Amino acid sequence: MSDIEDTFNRINSHKGVLGIIIVNSDGIPIKTTIEDANLSNQYAQLITTLAGKGRHVVRDLDPTNDLTFLRIRSKKHEVMVAPDKDYLLIVIQNPNNDQSITA
Repeated sequence: MSDIEDTFNRINSHKGVLGIIIVNSDGIPIKTTIEDANLSNQYAQLITTLAGKGRHVVRDLDPTNDLTFLRIRSKKHEVMVAPDKDYLLIVIQNPNNDQSITA
């Protein structure tokens, strides 16, 4: 099993994790645990845009700095984003319980 598969399985085993998405630099999901393709694409596109804006804010405040992690919490979900040079790792979780993700 590859390192990516190991990491996917390790993250997915945490209580409350609803989905994991790896997104390329164009905002296209290249690997996901979310069965609904439309929902996966929607998360990928919107979070890619938000992470890009977050990176710009950090860089505007200090050009020598860069975004390393982004965490967004709403009433229903928490979205954690780990940006890399060419990819984003997006983890969606429900911090209150471990139900499946729905549209």
